[in-house]
Amino acid sequence: MKTILLVDDEQRMLDLLSLYLTPIGYSCIKKMSGLDALAYLETNHADLILLDVMMPEMDGWETCREIKSFYDIPIIMLTAKSDTPDIVKGLKIGADDYILKPFDEDELIARIQAVLRRGKSFDPELSFQGLTLKKDSFELLYNQELIPTTPKEFSMMELFLTYPNKVFSREHLIASVWGYGVSIEDRTIDSHVRNLREKLRQAGFPADSYLLTVWGIGYKWKK
Repeated sequence: MKTILLVDDEQRMLDLLSLYLTPIGYSCIKKMSGLDALAYLETNHADLILLDVMMPEMDGWETCREIKSFYDIPIIMLTAKSDTPDIVKGLKIGADDYILKPFDEDELIARIQAVLRRGKSFDPELSFQGLTLKKDSFELLYNQELIPTTPKEFSMMELFLTYPNKVFSREHLIASVWGYGVSIEDRTIDSHVRNLREKLRQAGFPADSYLLTVWGIGYKWKK
């Protein structure tokens, strides 16, 4: 289970972030100041930090700079400021990404997943009932036999196996697999899922029992 350190001086925001992240398998640690976050990291581990910019005593930029001086932990800044200089400032001092408030739940989760995939802490393989997804070599196998997939199909499969039982909206899949700002129609997602199911079936894996359609919303992988 990945641990995410939440740092914000507003209790309501900490509770909201935890509400989004805890049900999908993240362990959330809440801290209300940069100083508290640094004290926590002295004796505890975190896989990722969600760090608010506007905080009293020690703001998010200073906190980010201090954390990056001692720890190799990815940081996503949370900011209500959309000014480009502020965003560039955060990235220059070591932030790995930023999210503008107010944010969408799917965007938050997709950005966290993307940053964790880029980091060093992810497992190189995912396994599920004979399926093996090898991230380093971009291979999907069933009972050691290779299943040919496109890069988009592979990325979808990685999301499904990483977060079983989570319902992914089509918008979330578009953001996670294609990226933000890309114009993709919902039927493109449906087509990719249909092709992925067929490839799994041809390999002998019972795809219809696990890669499920959630009508009106999207798809999920049943654990």
